[in-house]
Amino acid sequence: MVAPATAAGAAGLHVIRLSGPRAIALAETLFQGRKSLLAAQPRTLHYGSLTDGAGRVLDDVVVALFRAPHSYTREDVVEISTHGSDYIVGEALAALVAHGARLAGPGEFTQRAFLNGALDLAQAEAVADVIAADSALAHRVAVQQLRGGVSNQLRELRQELIDFAALLELELDFAEEDVEFANRPALTALLGRVLDTVEELRATFGLGNAIKNGVVTVIAGRPNAGKSTLLNALVGEERAIVSAIAGTTRDLIEDEVVLGGLRFRFVDTAGLRETTDEIEAMGVARTRARAGQAALLVYVFDLTTATRAEVAADVAELLEGREAPVLLVGNKADAATAATALPGGGLQISAHNPADIHRLRAALLDTARAAGLDASSTATVITNARHHGALTRAGEAIRSVLTGLATGLGTELVAYDLRAALNALGEITGDVTPEDLLGSIFGRFCIGK
Repeated sequence: MVAPATAAGAAGLHVIRLSGPRAIALAETLFQGRKSLLAAQPRTLHYGSLTDGAGRVLDDVVVALFRAPHSYTREDVVEISTHGSDYIVGEALAALVAHGARLAGPGEFTQRAFLNGALDLAQAEAVADVIAADSALAHRVAVQQLRGGVSNQLRELRQELIDFAALLELELDFAEEDVEFANRPALTALLGRVLDTVEELRATFGLGNAIKNGVVTVIAGRPNAGKSTLLNALVGEERAIVSAIAGTTRDLIEDEVVLGGLRFRFVDTAGLRETTDEIEAMGVARTRARAGQAALLVYVFDLTTATRAEVAADVAELLEGREAPVLLVGNKADAATAATALPGGGLQISAHNPADIHRLRAALLDTARAAGLDASSTATVITNARHHGALTRAGEAIRSVLTGLATGLGTELVAYDLRAALNALGEITGDVTPEDLLGSIFGRFCIGK
């Protein structure tokens, strides 16, 4: 199979990747160099010309040679570096396909690496996360996953569970003899340790989601409090229309900024008030709905007009009993006639003052960190919703096993729940793979990876 490994567009160079048992022989038919690629040593570079197979030279290229199993896919792999022209890449791909290669699908090289045992499924998914990482934290967590962070924590415990599951199955084979092979106290202790690990990993998903997809930060408040001015100042450009007319913002406006290695997804919202304007009312309803999904709520109020009771009531309404970190921001400090006490603490700023915006950015990062939305340790963090779902199912199954052991449930039912736990854990690493799972995962990859 063959595909470009670099993005389309004019560039310094492009790379074409071939993988499969005939990769080296196929490259040899189109390559003209000082020595044959068939006799070349693995992990070597070769300079020469790439032809279309009919004598026409397409480009001067450098060929990198990797022999199985010491390659990304654990197959023979050839990587051809050309000048960065889409035309050259297109002609080269056409020539390779004409001589027997087929175009690879999205993520097929990484899927081949998984199927050949070079990566487990969690590591394969981390490849896409490394590529997509756009902040220091997202990159660090993705690399940790790629190096087996999740897999290593689960693999040993899962193997111990497999050993116990085998003993339970053995008991079922000798059911008439009433023999107990699996030590129940030891199994209970092991299940407790596995459950602790599962719950610790599962609890990191909120943090992992924030690191991977950004901390959803909703900017809310009354009309004309300065929310849109604040958004524009935070992102450094005019993203929202600013007007003295109350109710200008009627729809959600989103933008992203990386602060201290953590990505924030800011959402500017319509001002909170009762209104007879149907469109504005829809905007206010969206504000309340989006605030209910926020990882961090920034409530902005006008220092010259707001009251403590008004601020407290609005925040309570937005949270609707949900616990979420809140940063209170009193705006228009430059116009306030006297210092205003902020209910529950907060920050007094002028959205037009660069020094105040600098303080606000620092306060946002501090608030996120205090809420546990910043991975400052080396602990494993779950960023994948599929992993979170599998851990949830594993936890439920383990609790069922523990209940069954405590109440003297029959071995057959205990073994059934234990198999369910093993299957759920196996889905994370790919030891258990439903038929449609691989297509769903690797279909989200880019071509050539």
